[in-house]
Amino acid sequence: MSPSRSLAIKDVAPKEPHLTEYDREHLAVYLRLLDAAEDGASWEEASRIILGIDPSREPARARRAHDTHLVRARWLSAQGYRDLLRGS
Repeated sequence: MSPSRSLAIKDVAPKEPHLTEYDREHLAVYLRLLDAAEDGASWEEASRIILGIDPSREPARARRAHDTHLVRARWLSAQGYRDLLRGS
């Protein structure tokens, strides 16, 4: 079962300057989004497969969720991982 099927995906990812419980629960989603972006996958494909949001039915929601979760994934890989290392 993919993370998107077992966890609820918010329309907008967190923006807090620290790791949140949502972030911890969605680490696999963030990693998959980073991999998809690195592989050149379209946002539509990533939204459908990883986030479980159909961009043909909910284009604005799908794009917003994809973009904000990808930004959060990049933040996590650049800065937020420190919270994981500290155990906070």
